[in-house]
Amino acid sequence: MTPRERYRAVLGGGQPDIVPRLPILMQFAAEHIGSNYRAFASDYRVLVSAGLRCAEEFGIDQLSAISDPYRETAGFGASLEFPLNAGPICLKPPLEDDPDVAKLPHPDPLTAPRMRDRLDALRAFRARAGDHYSIMGWVEGPAAEAADLRGLSNFFVDLLDDEPAARAVMARCVATAIAFARAQVAAGADTIGVGDAVASQVSAAVYESLILPFERQLVTALHAMGVFVRLHICGNITHLLPGIATLGVDIVDLDHRVDLAHARRVLGPRPVIAGNVDPVAGVMRGSPDSIRRAVALCRAAAGARFMVNAGCEIPARTPVENLHALCTPIAPAPHAAASLPV
Repeated sequence: MTPRERYRAVLGGGQPDIVPRLPILMQFAAEHIGSNYRAFASDYRVLVSAGLRCAEEFGIDQLSAISDPYRETAGFGASLEFPLNAGPICLKPPLEDDPDVAKLPHPDPLTAPRMRDRLDALRAFRARAGDHYSIMGWVEGPAAEAADLRGLSNFFVDLLDDEPAARAVMARCVATAIAFARAQVAAGADTIGVGDAVASQVSAAVYESLILPFERQLVTALHAMGVFVRLHICGNITHLLPGIATLGVDIVDLDHRVDLAHARRVLGPRPVIAGNVDPVAGVMRGSPDSIRRAVALCRAAAGARFMVNAGCEIPARTPVENLHALCTPIAPAPHAAASLPV
């Protein structure tokens, strides 16, 4: 099987030859090819070269255009700083002083420079790799992007004290994410990742009443484009799992603080679980043998609909042999005969 074929086999309820590997690589990938994070986040050619090299060298089954959370934010007018060896920094959130979304521009993904750069990355992946790999685009979830626009503290206050303002900002974020995703699908993505890490910091009640409806709107629109949806919410999201179970996403990334067996019981049999070896203690500081054991435990807990991943991004200082160990080909878990919808 090609990487894309085994990826789609799991998502379609079939049996892959080996378990797909989906680790998130950013600074590690940049430095692995002798570059740096600034170049990786600002020049699609570096991102593409790093992604292809790592996919080929480590046996990764998906190429990814993820780099940082500020693609849409820059389109909304934010000024960014690009440190050499760290992710971009937003110097001032566009709505920090006033939540009025009428003041925001309507970014065009085809012309906004940082959004267009991601589209260029996806086109380059498709041109160089064809259909050999799955190719994942990325958008920010409603809470994550709202926090980038308002500032984290302001957004949390809005959720508690000004629900109309919070809803208005998230609605604008979702509309932009849908337009950005549509352009990414046209550029070659077969999967769209949705990053909504901020959601892990709110209660289940706030999540289900205020954030989940906007995530559902986004997921519904993405599925209508004919792509798979991969949800990524860093942190301990055990309390959010009942709500996430209603979203209908295809893949759920789970951080190392979430018990996979419990997650499977709550999420049910349909979603693919990707996770969840501790990226620091387990991957960066582990040994190849301990990493392979950890992956085997994750596979056993998650069942047949599972893909290998760390709890979050692979740290830049991870030894090469440790990433090889994380991506060691392993046989899939026993497979249920019934096919599942995608």
